[in-house]
Amino acid sequence: MFHLAHISDIHLSPLPGITYRELMSKRITGYINWLRNRQGTMTGGVLEALTTDIKALAPDHIAVTGDLVNLALNLELETARLWLETLGAPADVSLVPGNHDAYVPGALDKACHLWEPWMRGDGIDNAGNRVEFPYMRVREDVALIGVSSARATAPFLASGDFSRQQAERLGKMLDEAARRGLFRVVMIHHPPVRGAAPAHKRLFGIRRFQKIIAKHGAELIIHGHTHLATRHAIEGPSGKVPVICVPSASQNLGGKRPAARFNLFSIGKREDGTWTCRLTERGIVGPDEEVVTIAEHELV
Repeated sequence: MFHLAHISDIHLSPLPGITYRELMSKRITGYINWLRNRQGTMTGGVLEALTTDIKALAPDHIAVTGDLVNLALNLELETARLWLETLGAPADVSLVPGNHDAYVPGALDKACHLWEPWMRGDGIDNAGNRVEFPYMRVREDVALIGVSSARATAPFLASGDFSRQQAERLGKMLDEAARRGLFRVVMIHHPPVRGAAPAHKRLFGIRRFQKIIAKHGAELIIHGHTHLATRHAIEGPSGKVPVICVPSASQNLGGKRPAARFNLFSIGKREDGTWTCRLTERGIVGPDEEVVTIAEHELV
């Protein structure tokens, strides 16, 4: 049995000091949003409680589906690298970026440079260059394929993109993993499902993504972005493929979204060789910030 923990939308806090020069961009709207909506609901000890619980369970691997930071300030990006180091070694943690990690032009390049060890495909030497997505890592019988939907957008937008170039590479990786008999997990930040996010936060390229999955297949798709606990499914070549979102890992109780949570996927094989996948949702339910099992689901 392979155990995969999934967390997302870390939004590390508090914000570091910010200069007027840094606010002369889209960051001014994000900073106001932070002051009004997130400063009081996404700080505190819930992230630490969650990561402590994950480490106690000792999963085989951890997937992080983006939004480590808020405004993609240089100091935020550097702090996020330090946080990743505390979460786990690069070989044990796989990361894809989110829209907040690409908040302004140039930020995504900086993030990918700093966080590259956690986004390095097997046998790939990026040699200090920007990570090429998707990337694939194989751990035991599981292929972890990281897709980037992150891009800089105009103020009041938080949309993402799945490009033709990524689609072509993703199809090849899915086929390779299938030939090797692996359980294929696709990681992406934005939900690749219509209606799962408001129009200004949607993924451009949903149809393209779904066509790739319908043709090449996958066993599981995981994402973040909406800060919700949702379960959808899209068509694969031989049946439905689960699409699972996890709430923000930093959300306190009493907010508009579910309190901090992570998902644990237990992946195995039956005697007839078919896959099994069980989802266990664990998170914060009380003011003592104890992490407990909230629900369990059989996905495959």
